[in-house]
Amino acid sequence: MIETAKLNGVDPQAWLADTLARLPDHKINRIDKLLPWSWRQ
Repeated sequence: MIETAKLNGVDPQAWLADTLARLPDHKINRIDKLLPWSWRQ
């Protein structure tokens, strides 16, 4: 996932920190929004 973030021009550390913070309250049917190619901070 880290390499995927890099390939998509996303800072891996920022993406991972944000994703882990959002994960507990995020709806399972919208999990695709947390993937590196869809992620917006």
